[in-house]
Amino acid sequence: MSHLKSLTLTAVPAVVTDPAQRRRLRLIARLEEQRQLLLTPSLTRTIRRVVEAEDGSKSVVERAVPVRSWWRLDDRGRTVFFVRSGMRLIELDKGKTGVVAESRDSLPSVIDTLVAAVRAGELDAQLGLAVQKQEAAAARRVK
Repeated sequence: MSHLKSLTLTAVPAVVTDPAQRRRLRLIARLEEQRQLLLTPSLTRTIRRVVEAEDGSKSVVERAVPVRSWWRLDDRGRTVFFVRSGMRLIELDKGKTGVVAESRDSLPSVIDTLVAAVRAGELDAQLGLAVQKQEAAAARRVK
């Protein structure tokens, strides 16, 4: 028992289940993926799916999926970076879904700025709206 007395004990904090915080963390992870994609154009993400076999047994299957870029060139040759939630573009400002970067080399600073905005909660309203649209579309498909 003397071993336990040498440790500082405390209660385990509860897991944060704030949906806005989860959306922020997921978007930050995707933005970090885009930064890695700039360095490694053939970047893949591993996804896991539970598959049911013919005999009824379930198994986890891992599959590598290519990461798609969130930037394009416009007609003037500038790079336009956009943010997605699922397959939908996030509207960063009224009617504007893209951020202009003069070249592909300036995309890391654009990504850094977007990560800081997400951490500060500046995109919470847009992310919440995107989730509502996705849920509404899913409800229409179920009917």
